Amino acid sequence: MQSANVLLKKIMRSSVLPFAAQHGMKKDLLPLARTLSVSLCLKQDNSCSPSEKLDLDAWKKVMKSGLQEEDSKMVPEREELSAMAAAREILEMWRLAGRLVPENISEEQLKTFMECPSKSAKKKYLKYLHLKELYKKNDKRKMDEKRERKMETQEQASKTDETKRNSFICLWASGMDKAYSWRVAQSMVFGQPLVFDMSYEKDMSVREVANTVRQIVLSEGCNRRSVDPFHIHFCNFKDDSLYHEEFLKHYKEAWGKLLITVTDRCYTDVFPKDKLIYLTADSPKVMKTFDHDKIYIVGSMVDKSIKTGVSLARAKRLGLETAALPLEKYLLWNTGAKNLTLDQMMHILLTLKDTGDWKKALEFVPKRKYCGFVSKPVHELKKTLNLIDMLKLGKRHEEVRKQFAKNYSKKLRQK
Repeated sequence: MQSANVLLKKIMRSSVLPFAAQHGMKKDLLPLARTLSVSLCLKQDNSCSPSEKLDLDAWKKVMKSGLQEEDSKMVPEREELSAMAAAREILEMWRLAGRLVPENISEEQLKTFMECPSKSAKKKYLKYLHLKELYKKNDKRKMDEKRERKMETQEQASKTDETKRNSFICLWASGMDKAYSWRVAQSMVFGQPLVFDMSYEKDMSVREVANTVRQIVLSEGCNRRSVDPFHIHFCNFKDDSLYHEEFLKHYKEAWGKLLITVTDRCYTDVFPKDKLIYLTADSPKVMKTFDHDKIYIVGSMVDKSIKTGVSLARAKRLGLETAALPLEKYLLWNTGAKNLTLDQMMHILLTLKDTGDWKKALEFVPKRKYCGFVSKPVHELKKTLNLIDMLKLGKRHEEVRKQFAKNYSKKLRQK
């Protein structure tokens, strides 16, 4: 009987236990081996001493202790799996209800979600995971779009026609740039001066100075592309001013190559006073024609933040002649101030210089500021005025019409 027990142990160790360990059956096999060994021992004891009785209580205790150990190990694992399954079902319900829940959640994230102390904490954690997932998707989408754009540019660059066309455009652009520069260079010698008064920095905020410089940059580009450009002068310009900083941001290295005149002197020290005319919307004198022998001055400021009459007061202190654009003479003005941006002023002055036609020049005034030109027939003006009355004035229709007819007749007599 002892040799059989030894043989059984050898078989278990050599073949059965390795097979069970390979297939994950070792836990199930241990109770069986324990039972066989106990039973063999009992048989051996019976064979040796048949008079002794089998202790069944001890055998039951041994078997129960083994089962309890296995159950104690399996119960937490089953409880954890059931809790995770329940958590996944809750997430699926929340997703169907329209809450912010990530589409894919790992086991670690699910455990962290289950460990959250409150419902609000769980919602915040799920929202964080959802946003993180969205950011990853957006990054992936952007990378894909960037890759597609890169492939498209490579395909376009590989075509010979596109290469020739691009080279032609570059040559044409460089040729036009040289032509524009030549015209501006000629204007610096033979052209009519146009002065920008840069002495309004203290009256504006940093943002307003930046807007002013942006408008001046547009004006310089418009003047550079014109047929007969002005010779632009920046007077009262300080090197340590906000104007200078903003110009450096826009032009960078090209600032020193601009074909304009920059000086810290006042325009009254550079040009004769009898040739200077300060253009301001507050002037009582209306400009009738463009004078090619005069030098016009434009205030470099944003009119929305400037008090009325600042530029007019400056011109009067210096004893200069002033003028305002004849907006009411040629335009049926709507509500709002009659201040224009610097680039609009540049377009108007260049058109007047080239054509002398006020109608073409005032086309650069924004359409929202006027209803039409006064040079239209009277019945068309009445139709426009009637439309304005119906929309804005209502019951005062007759009074406004009479007042308009009276004012219009006075204007015709003055002409």
